[in-house]
Amino acid sequence: MNTKNVTDKVERKKLKRAARKKVAPKAKRASGVARGSMKKKVSVMAKGQRKR
Repeated sequence: MNTKNVTDKVERKKLKRAARKKVAPKAKRASGVARGSMKKKVSVMAKGQRKR
C-alpha cells in the first residue's frame, strides 16, 4: 500500500493495518520444500571452480 502522501504517523499506521487485514492469507509452503536451516548443507566445496 502506498502511504507516501499521508503525513500523520498514526493515520498511516491505521491505513497500513487495515490494508494488511484485507489481504488474503498466504498459502502454506509445500511439505517437500526445505527452507533455511532445513536445507542440506554443503560440507566441503570443490576447490577451484565456483559452485555457488
